[in-house]
Amino acid sequence: MELGISMFADLHLDETTGKRQSAGMRLKELMTEIMLADELGLDVFGIGEHHRADYAVSSPEIILAAAASVTKNIILSSAVTVLSSADPVKVYQDFATIDLLSNGRAEITAGRGSFIESFPLFGFDLDDYNDLFEEKLNLLLKINSESPINWKGRFRPELKNQQIFPHPLQAKLPVWIAVGGTPGSVERAARLGLPLVIAILGGDPRQFAPFYKFYREQYIRNGHNPADMGLGLHVHTFLGENGKTTADHYFPYYAAQMKRIGAERGWPAYSKSQYEMNLGKNGALFVGDPSAITDKILMMHELFGLTRFVAHMDVGAPPHAELLKSIELFGNVVAPAVRKALA
Repeated sequence: MELGISMFADLHLDETTGKRQSAGMRLKELMTEIMLADELGLDVFGIGEHHRADYAVSSPEIILAAAASVTKNIILSSAVTVLSSADPVKVYQDFATIDLLSNGRAEITAGRGSFIESFPLFGFDLDDYNDLFEEKLNLLLKINSESPINWKGRFRPELKNQQIFPHPLQAKLPVWIAVGGTPGSVERAARLGLPLVIAILGGDPRQFAPFYKFYREQYIRNGHNPADMGLGLHVHTFLGENGKTTADHYFPYYAAQMKRIGAERGWPAYSKSQYEMNLGKNGALFVGDPSAITDKILMMHELFGLTRFVAHMDVGAPPHAELLKSIELFGNVVAPAVRKALA
Protein backbone atom coordinates (compact mmCIF):
# COMPACT_ATOMS: atom_id res chain seq x y z
CA MET A 1 0.00 0.00 0.00
CA GLU A 2 1.32 3.44 -0.95
CA LEU A 3 1.44 6.02 1.83
CA GLY A 4 1.24 9.69 1.02
CA ILE A 5 0.42 13.19 2.14
CA SER A 6 -1.73 15.90 0.60
CA MET A 7 -2.13 19.59 1.38
CA PHE A 8 -4.17 22.57 0.20
CA ALA A 9 -1.74 25.19 1.55
CA ASP A 10 -4.29 26.59 4.01
CA LEU A 11 -3.50 30.17 5.04
CA HIS A 12 -3.55 30.88 8.76
CA LEU A 13 -6.12 33.52 9.77
CA ASP A 14 -5.49 35.61 12.89
CA GLU A 15 -8.98 35.75 14.38
CA THR A 16 -8.07 38.86 16.39
CA THR A 17 -6.67 41.02 13.58
CA GLY A 18 -8.44 39.38 10.64
CA LYS A 19 -5.12 39.15 8.77
CA ARG A 20 -4.11 36.08 6.82
CA GLN A 21 -0.69 34.59 6.46
CA SER A 22 0.96 35.69 3.21
CA ALA A 23 0.61 33.25 0.32
CA GLY A 24 4.30 33.62 -0.48
CA MET A 25 5.33 32.52 2.99
CA ARG A 26 2.98 29.53 2.93
CA LEU A 27 4.26 28.39 -0.47
CA LYS A 28 7.85 28.46 0.79
CA GLU A 29 6.78 26.37 3.77
CA LEU A 30 4.94 23.98 1.45
CA MET A 31 8.05 23.32 -0.61
CA THR A 32 9.96 22.41 2.56
CA GLU A 33 7.16 20.05 3.57
CA ILE A 34 7.20 18.31 0.18
CA MET A 35 10.98 17.94 0.35
CA LEU A 36 10.74 16.37 3.81
CA ALA A 37 8.11 13.86 2.66
CA ASP A 38 10.41 12.86 -0.19
CA GLU A 39 13.44 12.54 2.10
CA LEU A 40 11.44 10.28 4.45
CA GLY A 41 10.60 7.88 1.61
CA LEU A 42 6.85 8.52 1.41
CA ASP A 43 5.23 7.47 -1.83
CA VAL A 44 3.12 10.40 -2.98
CA PHE A 45 2.47 14.09 -2.30
CA GLY A 46 -0.74 15.71 -3.56
CA ILE A 47 -1.50 19.43 -3.93
CA GLY A 48 -5.05 20.78 -4.11
CA GLU A 49 -6.54 23.45 -6.37
CA HIS A 50 -8.63 26.28 -4.93
CA HIS A 51 -9.60 29.76 -6.03
CA ARG A 52 -10.30 31.27 -2.62
CA ALA A 53 -8.70 33.67 -0.15
CA ASP A 54 -8.08 30.94 2.44
CA TYR A 55 -5.77 28.77 0.28
CA ALA A 56 -2.46 29.62 -1.36
CA VAL A 57 -2.59 27.29 -4.38
CA SER A 58 -4.75 27.96 -7.43
CA SER A 59 -2.43 26.08 -9.80
CA PRO A 60 -1.12 22.76 -8.43
CA GLU A 61 0.82 22.28 -11.66
CA ILE A 62 3.18 25.16 -10.88
CA ILE A 63 3.84 23.91 -7.36
CA LEU A 64 4.42 20.36 -8.59
CA ALA A 65 6.80 21.59 -11.29
CA ALA A 66 8.79 23.45 -8.64
CA ALA A 67 8.76 20.34 -6.43
CA ALA A 68 10.04 18.22 -9.32
CA SER A 69 13.39 20.02 -9.16
CA VAL A 70 13.90 19.53 -5.40
CA THR A 71 12.65 15.94 -4.93
CA LYS A 72 13.97 12.61 -6.14
CA ASN A 73 11.49 9.78 -5.69
CA ILE A 74 8.07 10.89 -4.50
CA ILE A 75 5.08 10.82 -6.88
CA LEU A 76 3.82 14.36 -7.53
CA SER A 77 0.04 14.51 -7.85
CA SER A 78 -2.80 16.98 -7.85
CA ALA A 79 -5.37 16.63 -5.08
CA VAL A 80 -7.42 17.47 -7.02
CA THR A 81 -7.36 19.00 -10.48
CA VAL A 82 -10.79 20.59 -10.86
CA LEU A 83 -11.26 19.20 -14.34
CA SER A 84 -14.78 20.55 -14.89
CA SER A 85 -13.47 24.13 -15.14
CA ALA A 86 -10.12 23.32 -16.78
CA ASP A 87 -8.99 22.72 -20.35
CA PRO A 88 -8.00 19.04 -20.68
CA VAL A 89 -5.46 19.90 -23.36
CA LYS A 90 -3.65 22.31 -21.04
CA VAL A 91 -3.97 19.90 -18.10
CA TYR A 92 -2.29 17.19 -20.16
CA GLN A 93 0.48 19.51 -21.36
CA ASP A 94 1.18 20.79 -17.85
CA PHE A 95 1.38 17.35 -16.28
CA ALA A 96 3.40 15.96 -19.18
CA THR A 97 5.88 18.77 -18.50
CA ILE A 98 5.97 17.89 -14.79
CA ASP A 99 6.54 14.27 -15.79
CA LEU A 100 9.56 15.24 -17.87
CA LEU A 101 10.97 17.49 -15.14
CA SER A 102 10.50 14.81 -12.48
CA ASN A 103 11.80 11.89 -14.54
CA GLY A 104 8.41 10.18 -14.70
CA ARG A 105 6.78 11.00 -11.34
CA ALA A 106 3.75 13.05 -12.38
CA GLU A 107 0.18 12.00 -11.76
CA ILE A 108 -3.26 13.58 -12.15
CA THR A 109 -6.05 13.18 -9.61
CA ALA A 110 -9.14 14.53 -11.31
CA GLY A 111 -12.28 15.58 -9.50
CA ARG A 112 -15.06 18.11 -9.38
CA GLY A 113 -13.74 19.74 -6.22
CA SER A 114 -15.53 20.69 -3.02
CA PHE A 115 -15.94 24.38 -3.91
CA ILE A 116 -17.53 26.09 -6.90
CA GLU A 117 -15.53 29.34 -7.30
CA SER A 118 -13.74 28.10 -10.41
CA PHE A 119 -16.98 27.81 -12.39
CA PRO A 120 -17.88 31.53 -12.60
CA LEU A 121 -14.18 32.43 -12.60
CA PHE A 122 -13.59 30.56 -15.86
CA GLY A 123 -17.02 31.15 -17.36
CA PHE A 124 -18.76 27.82 -16.81
CA ASP A 125 -22.38 27.21 -15.85
CA LEU A 126 -23.06 25.18 -12.71
CA ASP A 127 -26.10 23.72 -14.46
CA ASP A 128 -23.56 21.81 -16.59
CA TYR A 129 -21.75 20.47 -13.51
CA ASN A 130 -21.99 16.76 -14.38
CA ASP A 131 -21.77 17.09 -18.17
CA LEU A 132 -18.63 19.23 -17.95
CA PHE A 133 -16.76 16.66 -15.91
CA GLU A 134 -17.87 13.71 -18.02
CA GLU A 135 -16.90 15.36 -21.32
CA LYS A 136 -13.59 16.77 -20.10
CA LEU A 137 -12.53 13.55 -18.45
CA ASN A 138 -13.21 11.63 -21.65
CA LEU A 139 -11.15 14.13 -23.65
CA LEU A 140 -8.25 13.97 -21.18
CA LEU A 141 -8.21 10.17 -21.40
CA LYS A 142 -8.33 10.31 -25.19
CA ILE A 143 -5.37 12.71 -25.31
CA ASN A 144 -3.54 10.41 -22.89
CA SER A 145 -3.90 7.41 -25.16
CA GLU A 146 -4.12 8.65 -28.76
CA SER A 147 -2.08 10.78 -31.15
CA PRO A 148 -3.14 12.59 -33.26
CA ILE A 149 -6.45 13.62 -31.69
CA ASN A 150 -9.81 13.92 -33.40
CA TRP A 151 -12.55 15.00 -31.04
CA LYS A 152 -15.75 17.03 -30.87
CA GLY A 153 -17.83 18.01 -27.82
CA ARG A 154 -20.12 20.69 -26.37
CA PHE A 155 -17.78 22.73 -24.22
CA ARG A 156 -14.59 23.09 -26.22
CA PRO A 157 -13.59 23.79 -29.84
CA GLU A 158 -13.25 20.72 -32.03
CA LEU A 159 -9.86 19.05 -32.43
CA LYS A 160 -9.03 17.84 -35.94
CA ASN A 161 -5.98 15.63 -36.47
CA GLN A 162 -4.24 17.61 -33.71
CA GLN A 163 -0.87 16.72 -32.19
CA ILE A 164 -0.50 17.69 -28.52
CA PHE A 165 2.93 18.23 -27.03
CA PRO A 166 4.96 17.54 -24.99
CA HIS A 167 4.52 13.85 -24.42
CA PRO A 168 5.26 12.57 -20.90
CA LEU A 169 8.17 10.31 -20.05
CA GLN A 170 5.69 7.67 -18.88
CA ALA A 171 3.79 5.89 -21.64
CA LYS A 172 0.62 7.39 -20.13
CA LEU A 173 0.05 9.81 -17.30
CA PRO A 174 -1.59 8.01 -14.37
CA VAL A 175 -5.08 9.44 -13.83
CA TRP A 176 -6.96 8.85 -10.56
CA ILE A 177 -10.57 9.84 -9.92
CA ALA A 178 -11.36 11.51 -6.59
CA VAL A 179 -14.92 11.25 -5.29
CA GLY A 180 -16.88 12.11 -2.19
CA GLY A 181 -18.82 8.86 -2.25
CA THR A 182 -21.63 9.21 -4.82
CA PRO A 183 -22.52 5.97 -6.65
CA GLY A 184 -22.44 7.64 -10.07
CA SER A 185 -18.90 8.89 -9.57
CA VAL A 186 -17.74 5.51 -8.30
CA GLU A 187 -19.38 3.76 -11.26
CA ARG A 188 -17.70 6.15 -13.73
CA ALA A 189 -14.23 5.43 -12.35
CA ALA A 190 -14.86 1.67 -12.47
CA ARG A 191 -16.34 1.79 -15.97
CA LEU A 192 -13.31 3.67 -17.29
CA GLY A 193 -10.86 1.43 -15.45
CA LEU A 194 -9.42 4.33 -13.45
CA PRO A 195 -8.07 4.12 -9.90
CA LEU A 196 -10.39 5.57 -7.27
CA VAL A 197 -9.72 7.66 -4.16
CA ILE A 198 -12.56 8.46 -1.77
CA ALA A 199 -12.37 11.46 0.53
CA ILE A 200 -13.93 10.62 3.90
CA LEU A 201 -14.17 13.78 5.97
CA GLY A 202 -16.64 12.85 8.70
CA GLY A 203 -18.76 10.13 10.22
CA ASP A 204 -17.92 6.45 10.36
CA PRO A 205 -15.63 5.31 7.50
CA ARG A 206 -17.22 1.87 7.62
CA GLN A 207 -20.26 3.37 5.92
CA PHE A 208 -18.13 3.70 2.77
CA ALA A 209 -17.37 -0.02 2.47
CA PRO A 210 -20.27 -0.54 0.01
CA PHE A 211 -18.75 2.03 -2.35
CA TYR A 212 -15.45 0.16 -2.51
CA LYS A 213 -17.33 -3.11 -3.00
CA PHE A 214 -19.44 -1.52 -5.76
CA TYR A 215 -16.30 -0.19 -7.45
CA ARG A 216 -14.69 -3.65 -7.48
CA GLU A 217 -17.80 -5.26 -8.91
CA GLN A 218 -18.19 -2.65 -11.64
CA TYR A 219 -14.47 -2.63 -12.45
CA ILE A 220 -14.47 -6.36 -13.14
CA ARG A 221 -17.88 -6.26 -14.84
CA ASN A 222 -16.49 -3.72 -17.30
CA GLY A 223 -13.72 -6.09 -18.30
CA HIS A 224 -10.77 -4.54 -16.47
CA ASN A 225 -8.01 -6.60 -14.90
CA PRO A 226 -8.51 -6.62 -11.10
CA ALA A 227 -4.72 -6.71 -10.67
CA ASP A 228 -4.63 -3.13 -12.03
CA MET A 229 -7.20 -1.83 -9.56
CA GLY A 230 -6.25 1.20 -7.45
CA LEU A 231 -8.20 1.99 -4.28
CA GLY A 232 -7.30 5.06 -2.27
CA LEU A 233 -8.50 6.81 0.88
CA HIS A 234 -8.07 10.52 1.66
CA VAL A 235 -8.63 11.62 5.28
CA HIS A 236 -7.80 14.58 7.52
CA THR A 237 -4.71 13.71 9.54
CA PHE A 238 -2.43 15.32 12.13
CA LEU A 239 0.18 13.65 14.33
CA GLY A 240 2.01 14.45 17.55
CA GLU A 241 3.97 12.54 20.16
CA ASN A 242 1.07 12.34 22.64
CA GLY A 243 -2.42 11.50 21.39
CA LYS A 244 -4.57 13.51 23.80
CA THR A 245 -2.25 16.51 23.90
CA THR A 246 -2.10 16.56 20.10
CA ALA A 247 -5.87 16.28 19.71
CA ASP A 248 -6.53 19.05 22.24
CA HIS A 249 -3.91 21.34 20.69
CA TYR A 250 -5.13 20.79 17.12
CA PHE A 251 -8.83 21.30 17.84
CA PRO A 252 -8.86 25.15 17.64
CA TYR A 253 -7.16 25.10 14.22
CA TYR A 254 -9.44 22.42 12.83
CA ALA A 255 -12.63 23.81 14.34
CA ALA A 256 -11.95 27.33 13.08
CA GLN A 257 -11.66 26.09 9.49
CA MET A 258 -14.74 23.87 9.79
CA LYS A 259 -16.75 26.76 11.24
CA ARG A 260 -15.74 29.12 8.42
CA ILE A 261 -16.66 26.64 5.71
CA GLY A 262 -19.78 25.56 7.58
CA ALA A 263 -21.00 29.14 7.86
CA GLU A 264 -20.81 29.46 4.06
CA ARG A 265 -22.86 26.31 3.59
CA GLY A 266 -25.38 26.77 6.36
CA TRP A 267 -24.04 24.01 8.59
CA PRO A 268 -24.35 24.12 12.39
CA ALA A 269 -21.26 25.35 14.25
CA TYR A 270 -18.56 22.69 14.53
CA SER A 271 -18.47 21.37 18.09
CA LYS A 272 -15.93 19.71 20.34
CA SER A 273 -18.25 16.72 20.65
CA GLN A 274 -18.23 16.25 16.84
CA TYR A 275 -14.46 16.43 16.88
CA GLU A 276 -14.09 13.90 19.68
CA MET A 277 -16.55 11.52 18.04
CA ASN A 278 -14.51 11.59 14.83
CA LEU A 279 -11.28 10.97 16.76
CA GLY A 280 -12.46 7.55 17.93
CA LYS A 281 -11.56 4.18 16.49
CA ASN A 282 -14.46 4.32 14.05
CA GLY A 283 -14.21 8.04 13.31
CA ALA A 284 -12.96 9.74 10.16
CA LEU A 285 -10.34 11.98 11.82
CA PHE A 286 -6.81 10.55 11.96
CA VAL A 287 -5.48 12.85 14.68
CA GLY A 288 -3.29 11.55 17.47
CA ASP A 289 -0.07 9.68 18.21
CA PRO A 290 1.70 7.39 15.71
CA SER A 291 0.48 4.18 17.33
CA ALA A 292 -3.19 5.17 17.11
CA ILE A 293 -2.83 6.40 13.53
CA THR A 294 -1.03 3.21 12.52
CA ASP A 295 -3.86 1.10 13.95
CA LYS A 296 -6.53 3.14 12.13
CA ILE A 297 -4.69 2.93 8.80
CA LEU A 298 -4.36 -0.84 9.12
CA MET A 299 -8.07 -1.07 9.97
CA MET A 300 -8.92 0.94 6.84
CA HIS A 301 -6.69 -1.30 4.76
CA GLU A 302 -8.43 -4.40 6.08
CA LEU A 303 -11.87 -2.85 5.63
CA PHE A 304 -11.43 -1.45 2.12
CA GLY A 305 -8.50 -3.35 0.56
CA LEU A 306 -6.63 -0.10 -0.03
CA THR A 307 -3.69 0.29 -2.37
CA ARG A 308 -3.11 3.92 -1.27
CA PHE A 309 -3.62 5.94 1.92
CA VAL A 310 -3.36 9.74 1.73
CA ALA A 311 -3.04 11.77 4.92
CA HIS A 312 -4.32 15.31 4.38
CA MET A 313 -2.37 17.32 6.93
CA ASP A 314 -2.81 21.09 6.85
CA VAL A 315 -6.52 21.68 7.55
CA GLY A 316 -6.84 24.87 9.58
CA ALA A 317 -3.23 25.91 8.92
CA PRO A 318 -1.39 24.60 11.98
CA PRO A 319 2.11 26.09 12.38
CA HIS A 320 4.77 25.02 9.89
CA ALA A 321 7.00 23.52 12.60
CA GLU A 322 4.11 21.34 13.77
CA LEU A 323 3.36 20.21 10.22
CA LEU A 324 7.00 19.21 9.79
CA LYS A 325 6.75 17.20 13.01
CA SER A 326 3.55 15.55 11.82
CA ILE A 327 5.19 14.60 8.51
CA GLU A 328 8.27 13.32 10.35
CA LEU A 329 6.20 11.08 12.62
CA PHE A 330 4.17 9.82 9.67
CA GLY A 331 7.28 9.04 7.62
CA ASN A 332 9.59 7.76 10.36
CA VAL A 333 7.15 5.90 12.61
CA VAL A 334 3.77 5.26 10.99
CA ALA A 335 4.94 4.33 7.50
CA PRO A 336 7.51 1.71 8.64
CA ALA A 337 4.99 0.20 11.04
CA VAL A 338 2.27 -0.03 8.39
CA ARG A 339 4.66 -1.46 5.81
CA LYS A 340 5.94 -4.06 8.28
CA ALA A 341 2.42 -5.11 9.21
CA LEU A 342 1.46 -5.51 5.54
CA ALA A 343 4.69 -7.15 4.40
